[in-house]
Amino acid sequence: MTHFLSLWDLEGDQLNDLLQDALRLKAAHQRGERPPLLAGRVLGLVFEKPSLRTRASFEAAMAQLGGTSVFLSNPDGAMGVRESVPDFARSLSQYADAVVLRTFKHKTVEEFAAHSCCPVINGLSDAEHPCQALADLMTVQEVFGDVRGRTLVFVGDGNNVARSVAVGCGKLGARFILAAPEGYGFDEPFLQAYRRHCRAGELVQNGDPRHAVDQADIIYTDVWTSMGQEAERELRLQHFAGYQVNADLLALAPSHTRVMHCLPAHRGEEVTGDVLDGARSIAFQQAGNRMHAQKALLKWLLLEQQAPAEVGAPISRVP
Repeated sequence: MTHFLSLWDLEGDQLNDLLQDALRLKAAHQRGERPPLLAGRVLGLVFEKPSLRTRASFEAAMAQLGGTSVFLSNPDGAMGVRESVPDFARSLSQYADAVVLRTFKHKTVEEFAAHSCCPVINGLSDAEHPCQALADLMTVQEVFGDVRGRTLVFVGDGNNVARSVAVGCGKLGARFILAAPEGYGFDEPFLQAYRRHCRAGELVQNGDPRHAVDQADIIYTDVWTSMGQEAERELRLQHFAGYQVNADLLALAPSHTRVMHCLPAHRGEEVTGDVLDGARSIAFQQAGNRMHAQKALLKWLLLEQQAPAEVGAPISRVP
């Protein structure tokens, strides 16, 4: 069984193939071609957190590929509350051809996958956001022609998005710089894993964004307070006050530098509205690419990787 829980699990050539297929699918979409490659397939969506782009892009991707989706939010599924995660997985995975999970804990994604008889996709967890990173890397490929050799500066928290984008850059031979306040950078276990698995790239941690963007091809930012961190909001606003992506910071970067944001944005906090809406922003191109990247992912999992699966327990028959 092939799952998509993390970019750690992909080799660089696999990741590159996914990006190339996403670009081909986008080109076909722009020509009005929507081949029903996944006709009759069902995608389950189990979300513990609110969502716009992840839910809508997966549902649209599945519909355009000829399939359908079943969405379960917390009141509907209450995974781990009404019943255990293994029991939930054993049941739902028999109804769906793949399941997307958007959870608080990464452990929930891993536990579900361990008991699922269909491919599981990490639509977001506290540790990683690999689907977002796929779309991000696709956008870099689209705008710059190649990811390899580019420098991406992530200004802000070393959060789940930053980790997944850093791994993707490392797999594809790009330089990733994290400009974060003290105490908000990558932890040592992550850095050790990066050094083991991402030898094609380079990772640098730099505390001051003004000293990091002078060679940036991309400046990337995200909210300073993610879902589940609301109690830390006021403290985070203080710590990140000097980390806003604004016109002054952009002026220190090369003229070709583009700005990315995974959205939703807190305008006036991590990014100013004039930058997000400006000519150098590719944030909404990036958002649109979520659908195309996920089309490639679904196609890869359901047509190219999936082997016949067995449900966890054997079928009982009367002798």
